[in-house]
Amino acid sequence: MGGRSPVPGAPSWCSRTRVRSRGICPPTRLERRRRTRVADTSTRYSLAHLAEESFARLGDHDALVFEGRTLRSSELVTRARRATGGLIELGVQRGDRCVVLMANCPEVLITYNAVWRAGAVVTPVVFLTPAVELRHILTDSEAALIVTTEELLGTVLAAADGMHALKHIVVAGSGGAPPADSRVVDFGTLESGAEGPLIDIGGDELAAVMYTGGTTGRAKGVMLTHRNLYTCGASLWETANVPGITIGLIPLPLSHAYGMIVTVAGMHQDEPGLAIVQRWFNPIELLTLCEQHRVQRVSLVPAMIQMLLTQPLEDADLSSLRYVGSGAAPLAADVLHEFERRVPGCEILEGYGCTESGAVIAANPPGRRRVGSVGLPIRDYAVRILDDDGVRLPVGQDGEICVQGPGVMTGYWRSTDDTAAALRDGWLHTGDVGHVDADGYLYIVDRKKDLILRGGFNVFPRDVEDALLAHPDVAMAAVVGRPDVRLGEEVVAFVSLKDGANVGEDELIAHARLRLSPTKCPRELHILDHIPLTSVGKLDRKALRAQISR
Repeated sequence: MGGRSPVPGAPSWCSRTRVRSRGICPPTRLERRRRTRVADTSTRYSLAHLAEESFARLGDHDALVFEGRTLRSSELVTRARRATGGLIELGVQRGDRCVVLMANCPEVLITYNAVWRAGAVVTPVVFLTPAVELRHILTDSEAALIVTTEELLGTVLAAADGMHALKHIVVAGSGGAPPADSRVVDFGTLESGAEGPLIDIGGDELAAVMYTGGTTGRAKGVMLTHRNLYTCGASLWETANVPGITIGLIPLPLSHAYGMIVTVAGMHQDEPGLAIVQRWFNPIELLTLCEQHRVQRVSLVPAMIQMLLTQPLEDADLSSLRYVGSGAAPLAADVLHEFERRVPGCEILEGYGCTESGAVIAANPPGRRRVGSVGLPIRDYAVRILDDDGVRLPVGQDGEICVQGPGVMTGYWRSTDDTAAALRDGWLHTGDVGHVDADGYLYIVDRKKDLILRGGFNVFPRDVEDALLAHPDVAMAAVVGRPDVRLGEEVVAFVSLKDGANVGEDELIAHARLRLSPTKCPRELHILDHIPLTSVGKLDRKALRAQISR
C-alpha cells in the first residue's frame, strides 16, 4: 500500500517504540471506546493543522516531483494557504462539499489542504467517472463547487449542465484560456490573493464524503471525519514505515480514497520524503522515473503489476526499489513470484481496505508478509469473521469480514437505511468473505454479494444491465464476474433479444461503452435465446457463472 508514509507531530500512540499488537485487537476494548466516546471538538485531529505541524517539524525540503518539475514543501504549503483565501472569496463556507475530479497533479494535494483549511469537505471522484455518474454525485452531495483539470472539463460541463446550484468550476492547467462556461475559474486565480485563515475544525466534523457503490445500488457518499482519516493515516504509516525509505512513486489516482489516505499518511512521516507523481499510470514512464529518482517504494494494483511484467524489466535499473504495495484486487501468487524474481531485492506487500473503513483495514508488515494474505489488521483495528447469523467463526473458517476501528465511517450521506445495514452492533460489515489464520493474518476469499471487483473498481451488475437494457433490441440482460488473473475479475454480460431483432455482440458492447465508464463496460458478451431465472423469477447468476466455467 502506498509510497513512503509521511508525518509529524504524531501523538504518543504513534511512537515507533510503542508495543503493538499485530493480531486481532481485543474487541471489548474497542467496543468500550465506541460506547463512551464523546464528540471531539478539539483541533487535535484537524487535517489542516496536521499539515501545518508536518511542515513545521520537517522544514522546507524537496517534496514532490511532477512532469520534470520539483516542488518544495514550502511552495505547496504557501499555495494551499493562498488557495484557501481564494475558496473563501468564492463563497465556500464551513461544511460545504467541494468535489475534486482531477488527473494526478500537485493541485490535487493543494486543493485537499485548502478545502480542509477553509473548514469545508472534500469529495474526491475518480477521473474515469462519466458525466451521468458525476451529475448524481454533484446533485446528491449538493456540491458548492468542483475542482478539475483541463482534460476533464468536458465531462464536468456535461454533468453540470443546467445545475444552477453549482456556482463555480475551478480548472487547473487551463493556461488562461477563455472560459467555456461563466462559472469556470482558473486555479491560478485561487492562489493570486492573500493567504486565507485556518479554520479550527473538531475531530468529529466531516473531512470527506467519498462516493462508492458499497455493496448494492447506486453510488452512496461515505462520511469520514477528520478523526477517521487522521487515525487511519497514522496507523497505515506505522505499519508501512521503514526508516530510510523516503522516495515513493504514486501512479494511482490521488482523487480517490487511496490518494486521500496516502496524503494523510504522508503527513505522519518523521523524516523528509519525496513523492514522484505520475499524471496517469504508464508502465514505460514508471520504469524511467524509478531509474531517474532512485524510487524505493511504489503502490500499484495487480493489473498494473501485470502490465509491468510485459516490459523488459531486466533492462531497467530497479536496484533501489525495495517495496511494491498491492491492493484493490487479489494478486495471484504466480504473478507476485515472477515480479520478485525479475526485480531482485523487491518485496510485494498486499493490503486490504474499503472506503467505509477509511481506505485501509489490513496490511502486510515489511519483512513479515505472508503470500496470499492481505496482512494483519493495522493498529487499533479489529477484524471478526461472522456467519450469516452474526456468530463469530473460528480461525480458518470462511465468513463475512467485519471490522471495527477508529477510521470506520460514521455512515452514508443522507442514507440511514444503508448505514443501518452496514454498521451493526458497532461493526462494519464489508460484504467480503475471508478468514484469519492462527496468527491473525487475514485472507480474502470472495465477495458476499454480486459485486464485481474489476482492477480495483467496483462494478455493479445492475448498472451494466441497465445500460444494455437501454438498447431498443434488448429484452433481458444479466451480468456476472469471471475470474481474471490480471484484473481480479472481468465483466461478462448475457442478453436475450426482442423478437425480430438483428444486432450483434460488438454493437451491444459499443452501445454500453457510450453509457458506462471503461471500468464497467463488459469485455465479453453472449446473446442467448433465454436468460436463466430462478424459481422465484430472479436472474440465475449461478447458472450463468457455471456456463462461463464450461
